[in-house]
Amino acid sequence: MHAGYYDNKADGSGDDDNDLYNVALRFRLLRQQGLPVSCDVFNKFKDEKDNFKESLSTNIPGILALYEATHLRVHGEDILDEALAFTTTQLKSAASHLSNPLAAQVNHALKQPLHKGIPRLEARHFISVYQDDTSHKKAFLKLAILDFNLVQSLHKQELAEITRWWKDLDFATKLPFARDRVVECFLWIVAVDFEPRHSPERKILTKIIAMASIIDDIYDAYGTLEELEIFTETIERWEISTIDQLPQYMQICYGALLDIFEEIEQELAKQGRPYLVIYAKKAMKILVRAYFNEAKSFNMKQIPTMEEYMEVAIPSSGYPMLIAVSFVFMGEIVTKEAFEWIFSNPKVITASAVIARLMDDSGSHKFEQERGHAASAVECYMNQYGVSETQLAYEELNRQVSNAWKDINEEFTRTNAMPMPLLMCVLNLSRAIDVIYKNGDGYTRVGKEMRENVAAVLIHPVPTTL
Repeated sequence: MHAGYYDNKADGSGDDDNDLYNVALRFRLLRQQGLPVSCDVFNKFKDEKDNFKESLSTNIPGILALYEATHLRVHGEDILDEALAFTTTQLKSAASHLSNPLAAQVNHALKQPLHKGIPRLEARHFISVYQDDTSHKKAFLKLAILDFNLVQSLHKQELAEITRWWKDLDFATKLPFARDRVVECFLWIVAVDFEPRHSPERKILTKIIAMASIIDDIYDAYGTLEELEIFTETIERWEISTIDQLPQYMQICYGALLDIFEEIEQELAKQGRPYLVIYAKKAMKILVRAYFNEAKSFNMKQIPTMEEYMEVAIPSSGYPMLIAVSFVFMGEIVTKEAFEWIFSNPKVITASAVIARLMDDSGSHKFEQERGHAASAVECYMNQYGVSETQLAYEELNRQVSNAWKDINEEFTRTNAMPMPLLMCVLNLSRAIDVIYKNGDGYTRVGKEMRENVAAVLIHPVPTTL
């Protein structure tokens, strides 16, 4: 109904139809809800030479709204590709001449488009922007601040529990080669689902991603190939009786992994669906097999083609596993067919994994090559196509990431797509990787930006003085 209303008004019959801000805002909001509205509504803003009208350059709110709308584009929408280039140029040119709160909105959008941002971070940012708007409604602002702070207080309690669990495991002492990033893992999961009602699932998913990180480091930086082969086979058999075959450091990791999956099964039993744990186990087995295949490639000093690399790199990104484990907690909306869909490597999950893998490879490339690591997408692309400059490889990977975002956006507009909550899980995981890896590997090498994000979402409440 909304899509029909919007398309019917594209002839300019409505009062707001020639207002770029309103047209772009409506387009973005409807696309966010999965409605396949046409990008032809923006044709009216082009001149006889098929360029965007120069007169639009003074309408910064409209330009900003169009810029945000372009990030929901799909394949074949050339006008939105052009609009992204046009609006980016205009906003960069205008940014230094604007005053707040518009200046803050523009500078933030250029750094982090709304569609690709972590919802809690974007909410925190917009509260401050709205507060600076002299026309703000005090009641709305107060409600937004109270809501944010109440949810944050719950997240703090969850993080305290997770931190105690992590300290009890004492991986920092027992597995000193592994990354100690449980707080960052929690932020990652909060990015996927921050709703208070999903507190138990959020804690379990944080443990899962933290363990996946430990296992990744075992395969990448510590285990011998012989040890890794035994470790892989042990996890694939999934029996506690086989733990004695492992070296001590792997026994510690494997025991913790089994405990977490026992916790998953217990939580699912409360929901009357304990059998779903088999899907979570299957996803973890696929992940460790991919880790092992990468380790073999590194041991053999191979540089595969991009196609060969991505066949392994997509499952080893960890995202197909995280999506599968997330799905087991999403209630009756997740059917047997939904899990069959996950393991059939659908385009939208592949796209999310492509974003995760290629942004990770670009962000961590220099560091991982210094410490010794399997060939990444950067080396594979340069070797396959005879590219001598690293920057050219980065540009190609960025182009592929951009196309993967179009694949995700396209899935949201398909009439026979999976239910919206399931797709939102995939989208939010993609948002998390965009924020964390946009300016390098913000997970492995935690810097100022990651620390600020953690503080804004998990530590510092929004001041309540109005």
